[in-house]
Amino acid sequence: MSGRKSFVWLFVGFLLTATGVHASCPIELSPPSVVLKYGDSVSINCSTSETKFAGIGWEVPIGGTGLEEVNHLTWAVENLTDWNISPQCFINPSSESQFGQCFSEPKIVLYTFPEDISIGSIDVFDGAMTENKNFEITCGINNIAPVQNLNVIWYKGDTIVHTESLNNAQKSPVNLSPVYNFEPTRKDDGVTFRCEAHMDLGPEGPQFNVSSQEYKIKVYFGPDVECSAPELLEGDTLEKLCSVTGNPDPVVIWLKDGQVTDRTIPLMRGDEGNYTINAEGYSSITKELQVYVLYGPELTFQSSYTAPENTPLNLTCNAVGYPEPEIIWSKEGEEVELPQILTRHDAGQYMITASNSRSSVNHTVEITVLYSPSPILELEDSEVDVGSTVGLKCSSMGNPRPKYSWTYFRTANVMETNEDGVSRLLIRNATAYNMGSYTCHAWNDRGNVSQTARVTVRGADRVCPVVITPDRMVIQYRDSTPSVKCQPIPTASRNVKEIPYWEVPQGNSTKMVTWEPDTQNDWDPRPACTGMFDGMEKCQKLLDYTLYKKPDSVSILLVDDAGPVVEAVDFQLQCDITNVAPARNLAVRWYIGNENFTSNETMQVTGCFPWNNIDCDLNVTRSPMNVSQTLNVRLNRTHNGAEIKCEAVLELGENGPNPPPSEMSSPINITVFYKPSINTTDLPDTVPLFRGYVEDLVCIADGNPPPEIQWLNSQDNLVPGNILKVNEAGVYNCSARNKVGSVSYAVKVILKEDYLPLIAGFVAVAVVAISIVFLFIYSIYYKNTKMRRYNLKNAKLSTHNGNVAHNGWDMQFPMTKLS
Repeated sequence: MSGRKSFVWLFVGFLLTATGVHASCPIELSPPSVVLKYGDSVSINCSTSETKFAGIGWEVPIGGTGLEEVNHLTWAVENLTDWNISPQCFINPSSESQFGQCFSEPKIVLYTFPEDISIGSIDVFDGAMTENKNFEITCGINNIAPVQNLNVIWYKGDTIVHTESLNNAQKSPVNLSPVYNFEPTRKDDGVTFRCEAHMDLGPEGPQFNVSSQEYKIKVYFGPDVECSAPELLEGDTLEKLCSVTGNPDPVVIWLKDGQVTDRTIPLMRGDEGNYTINAEGYSSITKELQVYVLYGPELTFQSSYTAPENTPLNLTCNAVGYPEPEIIWSKEGEEVELPQILTRHDAGQYMITASNSRSSVNHTVEITVLYSPSPILELEDSEVDVGSTVGLKCSSMGNPRPKYSWTYFRTANVMETNEDGVSRLLIRNATAYNMGSYTCHAWNDRGNVSQTARVTVRGADRVCPVVITPDRMVIQYRDSTPSVKCQPIPTASRNVKEIPYWEVPQGNSTKMVTWEPDTQNDWDPRPACTGMFDGMEKCQKLLDYTLYKKPDSVSILLVDDAGPVVEAVDFQLQCDITNVAPARNLAVRWYIGNENFTSNETMQVTGCFPWNNIDCDLNVTRSPMNVSQTLNVRLNRTHNGAEIKCEAVLELGENGPNPPPSEMSSPINITVFYKPSINTTDLPDTVPLFRGYVEDLVCIADGNPPPEIQWLNSQDNLVPGNILKVNEAGVYNCSARNKVGSVSYAVKVILKEDYLPLIAGFVAVAVVAISIVFLFIYSIYYKNTKMRRYNLKNAKLSTHNGNVAHNGWDMQFPMTKLS
C-alpha cells in the first residue's frame, strides 16, 4: 500500500474519532510488546472481535501486508535488524461499523549486549598514581543498545564507590567510555578497581550484567622524614632517631661532617655532633640535625643483703652518669631512708633509682632480716557439729620461714597442709575422736614457738580410744575366772603416750594390761581401761561387767492373808525372791492358770547382806539382796481353783545366758467366791396355768459358796427349797443367797381356761357324722356296681399269682360266678 493511501485512511480515521463515531480501536495485539536480540525473528498477531469491518492490515516497511478482509493477521520477520522499526496494525470500518479507521502499534525493543568490558586509565602507566593528584579511570563498553537501560557501577575492592545511569534515548548500538574521577592517598596503595555494566530490559526482557577485570593501582609518595628530639641514649642507632617512609622505598644516607656514616652502628658517648640525612625516592629530601648522645646513670650495688635482726646495716651502692644522677631509695612505692640498725620490719624489697636530666635507671635490692618465729596467730578454739567440717589455721612470722608440726590425736579424717607459710588442719565428717587439743609447733634455726587450741564436737560424747576384749563380761557367781585385756584401738596406736592399763578402784591399784575378777566377791569392782594419747587428756572406758547369782528361793503368798478371793474385787499377791544379784536385772512373771500377767508395781528391797549397806539401792547395788514384787489382780469365777505361780528371771542382755536364768515358785490354789445368779433361761418371767391344774416352778441358782434358795408365794409366805407348786394366779419371788450376796427373780403366774375337752367332743361328733354320710354313699355305689352272686364251693386259701396285680378288692378265697 502506498504512503499516500495510508495517510488518507489515517486522516479519515482521525476525523471519525474526532466526531465521536467510535471511542476506541477494536484491535488486539499478541504480544503487545516484544524484547528481542538484534537479528532474531519476531512474530506479532493482530486480531479483532468486530464482525462488521472492511479489513485489517500491517503498515510497516519490512513485512507489511496491506488490507485484508480477515479477523486476524500476523506480522513476522525472520531476521530483524532495523533498530528504529515501528510496525502498525490498522483496521478499516465498513458502512455499518460503529468505529472509524484506527491503528495499534506494538512496542519493540531490539538489544545487543557485550560479552566483556574493559577498565583502565590514560593518565597513568602500569597503574602508578601520585598521592593527592586527580586521575580518571575509564570503563570501556562497546556495541551496546539501547543505552537508556544501562547502569554502570564502580567498585573499589568490594565496596561500591559510584553508580551512573545513562539516559541516552538512542536505540542503535554505541560505544561508551564512562569515567570515574579518583584522588588517591598512600592508604590506597595496592587497592583494585573494577566496573560493572547492568542492563534491565523490564519484565518482558532479560537482565544482563558484565564485570571488567580488576585494575590494581600503585600510589607513589614521599619520601617523608620524621625525626624525634635529637637526643639518643648510648647504644641507640641513627635509625631510631628518624623514620623515613615513601613509595617506592627511599634510599637513606647519613652523613657526619660531610662523611657517610653507617646508620646501624650504635652510638656511644663522644659520637655527638652535626648529622645530615638524605632520602631519595619518588622525590628527594635532606635534613640536618644536631645529635646528642646521652648515657647513664650506671649503678654498682649489691642485689641482696642478709643479716640477723638488731645488727648494723652495711650496704654500699655507687652511681655514675651524665649529668650526675640523683639517688633515691623507695620501699613499696614510698621514698624511705635506709635504717642504721636492722629490725624484722626493715626486711623487704627496696628500689634504688638513679636519675639525671637525661634519663634514669632503677634496680631492686632485697634486704633479708633473720629472726625467730613470732607467736602463733589465728589458732583458736573451735566447735563443730558431729558429721560437719571444721578447719584449724596456724601461722607464724619468721625468717627463715618457719616449719610446722602438729600434736593431736591423729585420725584418717584429718588432713594437714602447709602452704604460703601457713599450716592448716581440715577435719571432715567430725566424730568424737576429733574432740581434744591440737598443738601447733613452729620453728626455724633461730628458735621455736607453739600454741594449743581445743576442738569440741557438738552432739558427740567423749570417747576413749581403747578396746576391751571381751567388751562385756557376764559371769555366774563362783563360776570360772576369765581374763580381760585392755588395748588401744588399731587406728590409735601411733597416738599412744602410755600403754593402756586397768584401774580398779575396789581392787589393786597396780597398772595391769589384763584383769581377772573374783567371781565370789567382785560384785561391783568397776574396772576401767585407762589410756593416755596425743591430744587427749587421760581417758577411761569402763568394762561392762555383771556378776550374777540366781535366787536361793522364790515363793508366793496372799498379802495380809485376806482369805477367800471374791469375784471382781481387787486383791494382792506378793512374790518373794531371796539372795539374788543383780536385782536391777530381775523381772517377775506371774501365772494364773493359763494366763500370764505382768505387774506394774516397783520391785521392793526386803533385805541386804553383810557386805552392803543396810539401806542398799535396788538400781545401784549389784551384790545379792532379798526383793519382792506385788501384783494387784481382779479375778472372776472362771479362776476358781486355778494355780498361781511367780517366776524370777534375770534378764542379762545379749551376752548373758540363753535362756535367761530363772526360778519358779511353788503354786498356790485360789478359791474364788462369787454371788449367786439365777438361771432365767429355764424359768420364764411369765408362766400360764390352766384352771384346776397344779404347776411346778423350779428355781436353779449358781454361786460359791452354793446358795440357799427359797420362794416367796403370793401370800408373802417363805417356802424353802428351789421347787414351788402353784395352782392359782399371782407373783412368786425366788431368792438365792450366800455369804457374798443375794439375788431374787419374780415369776408371774396367769390363769387360763381349759377348752381342750370341749374341742375334743366337738371333733368326735364331727367324725361320727362324716362316717355316717360316707357309709351311706358307699352302700349305694356297691349295690349298683360291685354286687354279684358267688358260690363258695371248695373254698380254700391260695396265694397271689405273681403275674396278676392285686388291689384292695381282691380276695384270697376262690370263688365261682353264679350268674
